[in-house]
Formats: sequence, C-alpha cells, structure tokens
Amino acid sequence: MTNSNMRKSFIALLGMLFSATLWAHGGAAGTDTDQCKFELEPEHWIHYTAYQPLAYPAEEFCGNLPDTGTLTQLVFDYQDVRYRNRPVEFEVTKEPEGKRVFFQAAKKHSSGTVVLKLPNGIPEPGKYLIHITLIGANDDNLDAHMSFVAGKGMATSSTSLFMYFLFLLAGLYVLYLSHAGFKAKVDEMLAKAKKA
Repeated sequence: MTNSNMRKSFIALLGMLFSATLWAHGGAAGTDTDQCKFELEPEHWIHYTAYQPLAYPAEEFCGNLPDTGTLTQLVFDYQDVRYRNRPVEFEVTKEPEGKRVFFQAAKKHSSGTVVLKLPNGIPEPGKYLIHITLIGANDDNLDAHMSFVAGKGMATSSTSLFMYFLFLLAGLYVLYLSHAGFKAKVDEMLAKAKKA
C-alpha cells in the first residue's frame, strides 16, 4: 500500500470514528441507552433535546444547560404516533421550591414535535424539573418528569478530551507521512530511544 493510499484510508477511518451519528447522545444507540427521554408508559417515550443557540450554536444538551439568561429552546419529539392527537401541557419549575419559570397550556401538536422557546432562558443557576402532562379523554392523564441543571458552564467531558487527543495524534501522523523533515526528526528520536 502506498503512502497516499495509507493516508486516504487513515483519513476515511478518522471520518467514520468521529462521525456525529456515532457520537450522538454520548455514543449510545437506541432509546435503551438514551438519557434524553421521558417515559410516558412502558416502552412509550418522548425524546428531549435542549439548545442555547445564541451562546452555543452547534451544541445539543440534555441534563445540563451551561448558561442562564440566554435564549433556550426545549424540543420534544413524540416517538409514538398515538400521542399526537392528545393535548399536552408543559411546565418548568425551579427545584426544590417548585417555583414556575415556564408554562404552556395544553394544546395538540399533530406534527409530533414541540419546540418551547424561553426567550430569556433559565433565570438562575440550579436544579429544574420539566413536567409534561398528556391530557386524556376520561381524565386518564399521562405525566412525565425530567430534571436538569442549569448554569454550570460548558464542561469538557472525558470523551471530548479523548477525541481531541485522537485528533492530535491523527494530525501528527499525517504530518509524519507528508513532511520529510518532520519524519526524519521523529525517526531520529525513536532511534535514540531504542538505544537508551
């Protein structure tokens, strides 16, 4: 295999490794390992994603929102078509006080996706609870709750650090293959290390 083919194969492998679909929701696959969901009934879920597009335009959040006081969007997707004809009510409260910071009265969302916009975001750092109530025909309401923490800033996860480290190694490897002077220095250092 030539150096050119090796480089192409290596870059293709890196592209697959760092594909957004592989790392979505922490690299987990399916609803069994997805932490961003509400269980309405056994095996029936609402998926949840939070965005703070002004502060973090390319990021998705779930249990931790880094900022307060910035536009926050909470997006809910019904994973079961049968819930789309039921009115649904949303409430966000500050815990443990139970102080309401957002409320949307019950209404139907036939598309299966609900986007709640909090223009002023989450008011202060702390723990919050999202309450979802699907209104039933005979008072058989379904309730779901999910907590999140706001205002802790953007932490770098160990997965992100590992990915940055792999990108650095990949860059050094490509440099090693494509730059004769760098390759000579590395080979010289490796030869010295073997002798020691």
